Amino acid sequence: MPPLFTKAITRLKPSIAKRQQPTFFHTTASPSRRQHIHQRAKMPTPHLTSTTPLPPNTAKWIEFLHLTYTDSRGVPRTWEACGRKTRGASGIDAVAIFALLKSSRGKEPSTILVLQYRPPVDAICVEFPAGLIDKDESPEMAALRELREETGFEGKVIGCSPTVVSNPGMSTGNMRVVTVEVDVEREGEVEMPEQKLEEGEDIEVVIVPLGELYKRLVKYSEEGEKVDSRLWHTAMGLELTRQLK
Repeated sequence: MPPLFTKAITRLKPSIAKRQQPTFFHTTASPSRRQHIHQRAKMPTPHLTSTTPLPPNTAKWIEFLHLTYTDSRGVPRTWEACGRKTRGASGIDAVAIFALLKSSRGKEPSTILVLQYRPPVDAICVEFPAGLIDKDESPEMAALRELREETGFEGKVIGCSPTVVSNPGMSTGNMRVVTVEVDVEREGEVEMPEQKLEEGEDIEVVIVPLGELYKRLVKYSEEGEKVDSRLWHTAMGLELTRQLK
Protein backbone atom coordinates (compact mmCIF):
# COMPACT_ATOMS: atom_id res chain seq x y z
CA MET A 1 0.00 0.00 0.00
CA PRO A 2 1.16 3.61 -0.54
CA PRO A 3 2.77 5.47 2.39
CA LEU A 4 -0.46 7.42 2.90
CA PHE A 5 -2.05 4.40 4.57
CA THR A 6 0.96 2.88 6.30
CA LYS A 7 2.94 5.74 7.81
CA ALA A 8 2.97 5.71 11.62
CA ILE A 9 3.38 9.01 13.42
CA THR A 10 3.59 9.57 17.18
CA ARG A 11 3.98 12.50 19.55
CA LEU A 12 3.39 13.35 23.17
CA LYS A 13 -0.22 14.20 23.97
CA PRO A 14 -0.71 17.82 25.03
CA SER A 15 -3.76 19.12 26.85
CA ILE A 16 -6.48 20.74 24.79
CA ALA A 17 -6.05 23.92 26.80
CA LYS A 18 -2.34 24.20 25.93
CA ARG A 19 -1.70 22.53 22.60
CA GLN A 20 1.34 23.34 20.47
CA GLN A 21 0.37 25.71 17.65
CA PRO A 22 1.77 24.32 14.39
CA THR A 23 1.90 27.69 12.67
CA PHE A 24 4.52 29.07 10.30
CA PHE A 25 4.25 32.51 11.84
CA HIS A 26 4.30 33.78 15.41
CA THR A 27 0.96 34.38 17.11
CA THR A 28 0.05 36.15 20.29
CA ALA A 29 -3.19 36.06 22.24
CA SER A 30 -4.97 39.20 23.38
CA PRO A 31 -5.43 39.66 27.16
CA SER A 32 -9.05 38.47 27.12
CA ARG A 33 -8.12 35.44 25.00
CA ARG A 34 -5.26 34.56 27.37
CA GLN A 35 -7.69 34.81 30.28
CA HIS A 36 -10.11 32.46 28.49
CA ILE A 37 -7.32 29.90 27.89
CA HIS A 38 -6.24 30.12 31.53
CA GLN A 39 -9.82 29.63 32.74
CA ARG A 40 -10.36 26.69 30.39
CA ALA A 41 -7.25 24.95 31.77
CA LYS A 42 -9.00 24.86 35.16
CA MET A 43 -12.28 23.52 33.79
CA PRO A 44 -13.30 19.85 34.01
CA THR A 45 -12.94 17.72 30.91
CA PRO A 46 -16.25 17.56 29.02
CA HIS A 47 -17.76 14.08 29.03
CA LEU A 48 -21.05 12.31 28.39
CA THR A 49 -23.14 11.68 31.51
CA SER A 50 -26.15 9.81 30.09
CA THR A 51 -27.83 8.60 26.90
CA THR A 52 -31.59 8.12 26.65
CA PRO A 53 -34.06 7.79 23.75
CA LEU A 54 -35.40 11.10 22.45
CA PRO A 55 -39.19 11.27 22.01
CA PRO A 56 -39.87 12.85 18.60
CA ASN A 57 -42.24 15.47 20.01
CA THR A 58 -39.49 16.86 22.27
CA ALA A 59 -36.77 17.21 19.60
CA LYS A 60 -35.89 20.87 18.96
CA TRP A 61 -33.30 20.60 16.18
CA ILE A 62 -33.95 17.33 14.36
CA GLU A 63 -36.89 15.24 13.23
CA PHE A 64 -37.23 11.50 12.66
CA LEU A 65 -38.52 10.37 9.27
CA HIS A 66 -40.11 7.17 7.97
CA LEU A 67 -39.45 7.06 4.22
CA THR A 68 -41.17 4.89 1.64
CA TYR A 69 -39.66 4.43 -1.81
CA THR A 70 -39.60 2.11 -4.81
CA ASP A 71 -36.26 0.54 -5.70
CA SER A 72 -34.82 -0.10 -9.19
CA ARG A 73 -36.69 -3.42 -9.43
CA GLY A 74 -40.05 -1.83 -8.64
CA VAL A 75 -40.11 -3.23 -5.09
CA PRO A 76 -41.62 -0.93 -2.44
CA ARG A 77 -39.32 -0.42 0.54
CA THR A 78 -38.97 1.68 3.68
CA TRP A 79 -36.14 3.61 5.29
CA GLU A 80 -35.54 5.37 8.60
CA ALA A 81 -33.80 8.73 8.57
CA CYS A 82 -33.45 12.01 10.41
CA GLY A 83 -33.49 15.58 9.17
CA ARG A 84 -32.93 19.09 10.49
CA LYS A 85 -35.82 21.34 11.47
CA THR A 86 -33.71 24.44 10.85
CA ARG A 87 -33.45 24.36 7.02
CA GLY A 88 -34.24 27.83 5.67
CA ALA A 89 -35.08 29.45 2.36
CA SER A 90 -31.79 28.41 0.75
CA GLY A 91 -32.71 24.73 1.06
CA ILE A 92 -29.23 24.09 2.50
CA ASP A 93 -28.64 23.14 6.11
CA ALA A 94 -25.06 24.13 6.82
CA VAL A 95 -21.66 25.31 5.64
CA ALA A 96 -18.11 24.19 6.31
CA ILE A 97 -15.35 26.73 5.77
CA PHE A 98 -12.04 25.87 4.11
CA ALA A 99 -10.05 28.94 5.12
CA LEU A 100 -6.83 29.74 3.30
CA LEU A 101 -4.38 31.96 5.17
CA LYS A 102 -2.09 33.37 2.52
CA SER A 103 1.36 34.76 3.10
CA SER A 104 2.39 38.08 1.64
CA ARG A 105 5.97 36.78 1.65
CA GLY A 106 5.38 33.71 -0.50
CA LYS A 107 5.31 31.17 2.30
CA GLU A 108 3.14 28.08 2.27
CA PRO A 109 -0.59 28.71 2.84
CA SER A 110 -2.18 27.49 6.05
CA THR A 111 -5.72 26.59 7.01
CA ILE A 112 -7.79 27.05 10.15
CA LEU A 113 -9.05 24.11 12.20
CA VAL A 114 -11.33 24.10 15.23
CA LEU A 115 -11.38 21.63 18.09
CA GLN A 116 -14.53 21.21 20.17
CA TYR A 117 -16.31 18.58 22.24
CA ARG A 118 -19.10 16.74 20.41
CA PRO A 119 -21.51 14.86 22.71
CA PRO A 120 -22.75 12.33 20.07
CA VAL A 121 -19.25 10.83 19.84
CA ASP A 122 -18.17 11.81 23.38
CA ALA A 123 -14.87 13.19 22.13
CA ILE A 124 -13.00 16.30 21.09
CA CYS A 125 -13.46 16.61 17.33
CA VAL A 126 -11.08 18.24 14.85
CA GLU A 127 -13.05 20.03 12.16
CA PHE A 128 -13.27 22.81 9.65
CA PRO A 129 -15.08 25.84 11.07
CA ALA A 130 -18.74 25.19 10.29
CA GLY A 131 -22.29 26.00 11.25
CA LEU A 132 -25.95 26.12 10.31
CA ILE A 133 -27.25 28.62 7.77
CA ASP A 134 -29.62 31.13 9.33
CA LYS A 135 -33.00 31.88 7.80
CA ASP A 136 -32.68 34.03 4.64
CA GLU A 137 -28.87 33.70 4.68
CA SER A 138 -26.88 32.58 1.65
CA PRO A 139 -24.17 29.93 2.15
CA GLU A 140 -21.51 32.57 1.50
CA MET A 141 -22.96 34.91 4.13
CA ALA A 142 -23.19 32.08 6.64
CA ALA A 143 -19.59 31.05 5.98
CA LEU A 144 -18.21 34.52 6.69
CA ARG A 145 -20.34 34.84 9.82
CA GLU A 146 -19.39 31.43 11.20
CA LEU A 147 -15.70 31.98 10.49
CA ARG A 148 -15.84 35.29 12.35
CA GLU A 149 -17.77 33.83 15.30
CA GLU A 150 -15.77 30.63 15.75
CA THR A 151 -12.26 31.91 14.97
CA GLY A 152 -12.36 35.71 14.90
CA PHE A 153 -10.86 35.76 11.40
CA GLU A 154 -12.39 37.71 8.51
CA GLY A 155 -11.94 37.01 4.82
CA LYS A 156 -13.48 36.96 1.37
CA VAL A 157 -15.24 34.09 -0.39
CA ILE A 158 -13.28 32.75 -3.36
CA GLY A 159 -15.22 29.54 -3.99
CA CYS A 160 -18.32 27.56 -3.04
CA SER A 161 -19.01 23.88 -3.67
CA PRO A 162 -22.24 22.45 -5.03
CA THR A 163 -24.66 21.20 -2.40
CA VAL A 164 -23.20 18.00 -0.97
CA VAL A 165 -24.72 15.46 1.42
CA SER A 166 -23.29 14.74 4.84
CA ASN A 167 -24.48 11.24 5.79
CA PRO A 168 -26.93 10.04 3.12
CA GLY A 169 -27.48 6.62 4.68
CA MET A 170 -28.96 8.16 7.82
CA SER A 171 -29.78 11.82 7.28
CA THR A 172 -31.34 14.26 4.80
CA GLY A 173 -28.71 16.78 5.89
CA ASN A 174 -26.81 18.71 3.24
CA MET A 175 -24.22 21.46 3.12
CA ARG A 176 -21.84 23.51 1.04
CA VAL A 177 -18.10 23.88 1.50
CA VAL A 178 -17.09 27.51 1.14
CA THR A 179 -13.48 28.51 0.48
CA VAL A 180 -12.52 31.75 2.20
CA GLU A 181 -9.27 33.61 1.66
CA VAL A 182 -7.88 35.26 4.79
CA ASP A 183 -5.11 37.82 4.41
CA VAL A 184 -2.81 37.81 7.42
CA GLU A 185 0.47 39.70 7.61
CA ARG A 186 3.23 37.16 8.18
CA GLU A 187 5.96 39.54 9.26
CA GLY A 188 6.63 39.52 12.97
CA GLU A 189 3.93 38.53 15.43
CA VAL A 190 0.24 38.26 14.55
CA GLU A 191 -2.36 38.57 17.28
CA MET A 192 -4.99 35.85 17.13
CA PRO A 193 -8.35 37.64 16.79
CA GLU A 194 -11.07 37.43 19.38
CA GLN A 195 -13.70 34.74 18.91
CA LYS A 196 -17.38 35.65 19.19
CA LEU A 197 -18.66 32.41 20.69
CA GLU A 198 -22.21 31.74 21.79
CA GLU A 199 -23.03 30.63 25.34
CA GLY A 200 -21.99 27.02 25.81
CA GLU A 201 -19.43 27.01 23.00
CA ASP A 202 -15.80 26.22 23.82
CA ILE A 203 -13.74 26.12 20.62
CA GLU A 204 -9.98 25.95 20.24
CA VAL A 205 -8.55 27.47 17.06
CA VAL A 206 -5.49 25.90 15.44
CA ILE A 207 -3.62 27.08 12.35
CA VAL A 208 -1.87 24.38 10.31
CA PRO A 209 0.24 24.70 7.14
CA LEU A 210 -1.42 22.77 4.32
CA GLY A 211 1.73 20.71 3.81
CA GLU A 212 1.48 19.44 7.39
CA LEU A 213 -2.28 18.92 7.49
CA TYR A 214 -2.38 15.17 6.86
CA LYS A 215 0.35 14.36 9.41
CA ARG A 216 -1.28 16.65 11.95
CA LEU A 217 -4.63 14.87 11.62
CA VAL A 218 -2.97 11.47 11.99
CA LYS A 219 -1.41 12.69 15.23
CA TYR A 220 -4.68 14.07 16.53
CA SER A 221 -6.35 10.73 15.79
CA GLU A 222 -3.62 8.83 17.62
CA GLU A 223 -4.11 11.14 20.61
CA GLY A 224 -7.81 10.24 20.87
CA GLU A 225 -9.45 13.13 19.04
CA LYS A 226 -11.98 12.36 16.31
CA VAL A 227 -11.31 13.88 12.89
CA ASP A 228 -14.29 15.08 10.87
CA SER A 229 -14.60 13.09 7.64
CA ARG A 230 -14.77 16.17 5.38
CA LEU A 231 -11.53 17.49 6.83
CA TRP A 232 -9.91 14.06 6.55
CA HIS A 233 -10.94 13.69 2.90
CA THR A 234 -9.44 17.11 2.13
CA ALA A 235 -6.16 16.27 3.85
CA MET A 236 -6.01 12.84 2.20
CA GLY A 237 -6.51 14.42 -1.23
CA LEU A 238 -3.72 16.92 -0.61
CA GLU A 239 -1.41 14.15 0.61
CA LEU A 240 -2.15 11.86 -2.33
CA THR A 241 -1.50 14.75 -4.72
CA ARG A 242 1.85 15.37 -3.03
CA GLN A 243 2.82 11.69 -3.18
CA LEU A 244 1.84 11.24 -6.82
CA LYS A 245 3.79 14.23 -8.10
